[in-house]
Amino acid sequence: MKSLLFLVLIFFCWAKHHAANFTLEHDRIIHVHENGPHLLVKAEQTKVFSNRGGSVTLPCKFYRDNTLPVSGFHRVRVKWTKLTSDYLKEVDVYVEMGYHKKSYGNYQGRVFLKKSTENDASLVISNLMLEDYGKYKCEVIEGLEDDSAVITLDLDGIVFPYFPRLGRYNLNFYEAQQACLDQDAVIASFDQLYEAWRSGLDWCNAGWLSDGSAQYPIRNPRDPCGGKNTVPGIRNYGFSNKEQNRYDVFCFTSHFTGRFYYLIHLTKLTYDEAVQACINDGAQIAKVGQMFAAWKLLGYDRCDAGWLADGSVRYPISKPRKRCSPNEAAVRLVGFPDKKHKLYGVYCFRSYQ
Repeated sequence: MKSLLFLVLIFFCWAKHHAANFTLEHDRIIHVHENGPHLLVKAEQTKVFSNRGGSVTLPCKFYRDNTLPVSGFHRVRVKWTKLTSDYLKEVDVYVEMGYHKKSYGNYQGRVFLKKSTENDASLVISNLMLEDYGKYKCEVIEGLEDDSAVITLDLDGIVFPYFPRLGRYNLNFYEAQQACLDQDAVIASFDQLYEAWRSGLDWCNAGWLSDGSAQYPIRNPRDPCGGKNTVPGIRNYGFSNKEQNRYDVFCFTSHFTGRFYYLIHLTKLTYDEAVQACINDGAQIAKVGQMFAAWKLLGYDRCDAGWLADGSVRYPISKPRKRCSPNEAAVRLVGFPDKKHKLYGVYCFRSYQ
């Protein structure tokens, strides 16, 4: 009998304890529901477009509960960060609270809050760089309240496949990144490659992308490129070892501030002579990315093969014609000839900065 009473007592205590917890949990849920967040952050546009060298405003506004006193920016902390391709890391861009302001990295001197109204936390970025492309988070914090919004900055430009003099499939991920930088470009993102594919890019060799994957775009399925019975799309090799695996690379470039041109010269040139000829003309030998940008964004058309900085010989055709890319507009690659052969002209680039 005593054992039975003991068990009943234990059960009563257990039920009372859990009933109390249930009541607290129930009250907590009701509290959140009835007293929701007093701060809301919104982006009028989730995607904005610009180009290298220009300025852009990333829209962000915050709205507060009308029952709270208006305090403007004095008690509000605004923080802008850039999201990395894997979303696991955020790169600090700008933070402001009251009179305290700080920008980070290569954003220093190029960013500030627009503040057209007391709730405007939009970020203005000037002198845009290729590296500025990507997703940004606007976070507003006031006391215990906070909210955020994500805005994508897209740059008008062009994606182009690239491999060095050594030949195809010779770049690990880090070498691929540097190869793009050397050609006045940055390694492309998947979104940029996808847009290039939609615009007609068809390339049968896998190349690194900024997220560490290796992929390639196919518009016209064929046997050497996944099979002729497959559907068009982006072929994905997956995520590879960044140090050991070797592929080509897809680079992205945008508008430039300068002049790209073919140098009129009396004779054909060796590579070293081509470099010097551009210097003598107050310029530098042009880079591959500059040729692609001039071709795609400016409609540059020239049927003369010329040296470029990486030792390749190419020419840009915007108007297809006989003996000059008769079937399609393209940047044609002649190859990486012996640099001592006097067989080609040269393309130069003169910066306006």
